Amino acid sequence: MLTIEWDDVTIKDFQTTLLNWFDQEGRDLPWRHDHDPYHVWVSEIMLQQTQVQTVIPYYQRFMDWFPTVTALANAPEERLLKAWQGLGYYSRVRNMQRCARQLLADYDGQWPQTAAELTQLTGIGPYTAGAIASIAFNQPVPAVDGNAYRVFSRLLKIDADIAKPQTRKLFEQVIARIIPRERPGDFNQAIMDLGSSYMTARQPDSAHSPVRRFNQAYLDGDELQYPVKTKKPRPKPVAYVAVLARMGEQWLMTQRPSNGMLANLWTVPLIKLDDLDLENPRDFDELRAAITARFKHDSRLDVQVNQLDLRAVTHTFTHQKWTIQLVAATVTPADLAYFAGQSVAPSALAQLPIPKVQAKIFDRAGIEL
Repeated sequence: MLTIEWDDVTIKDFQTTLLNWFDQEGRDLPWRHDHDPYHVWVSEIMLQQTQVQTVIPYYQRFMDWFPTVTALANAPEERLLKAWQGLGYYSRVRNMQRCARQLLADYDGQWPQTAAELTQLTGIGPYTAGAIASIAFNQPVPAVDGNAYRVFSRLLKIDADIAKPQTRKLFEQVIARIIPRERPGDFNQAIMDLGSSYMTARQPDSAHSPVRRFNQAYLDGDELQYPVKTKKPRPKPVAYVAVLARMGEQWLMTQRPSNGMLANLWTVPLIKLDDLDLENPRDFDELRAAITARFKHDSRLDVQVNQLDLRAVTHTFTHQKWTIQLVAATVTPADLAYFAGQSVAPSALAQLPIPKVQAKIFDRAGIEL
């Protein structure tokens, strides 16, 4: 429910105030140096779930490796995953390549210019479509992300639950009335900057905000109550054992299946503890015997498993929290025809695309890439 309404005079005043501030204080970011839709798109996909300062070097390397839609469409998957390594949510970059190929095949390499058309492309949702359409093509459409939810819920005291999908429509309708027809892209980017500076989630500095006189929640003293969002369920705990297995001087690495979590990325052998059917998971002798039997059955390899005095690695995904016990293994040299992976020289480990959880495993074990 909206507790206040802005008239046309207030809307114009807000637009002018916000854009004047953005002109003076807007962040100087590499993807803002032009309005190329490819640059806008790559940056917006990278910025999902990731902080700006983290994204900047990734963006710069990505543009160096894949400077055009064509280069991205034709990139080998391993290089693509390597470029994304550390950002997580690898489905994003896979969808980017599918989108690039779709642009070449169906649009002659030309970007659609409206938000509605952009959402027909693989991996582009309402927010990204709004960002591209407004920034690259000057279309007066909102780009509703977490910053926009936070800013406008506080400005207008909107108490709709932003965890519900239908709430997006409400915010889009509200912002569509406020966004200017001139400079809509700058307006959307100013909202992003405002939400990451003066109107942050936990420690806003609204007393010094350029739009404080428009911020009804601040004026009423209850801005931390906005936005309203129901809590997500806690991630499900899943226990794994990571086998740091060496055959001679080389490490055994496995490639994840092409579907599911961490698809096509490389890790050391990871085994769910539940799959080992242990009577007492704390009994290392029982764990050793189960791992030895698993390698013999699945890969026809003889291994000697040894305990490591290392803390478990933990890693949280959206719906799961992994706790990973590390063990060492020495593998008797043999044919790897039945092993779901390959042996890798220590000097070549850094060339493999690995997920963040694997980087944590290497770091905990003291293995340098």
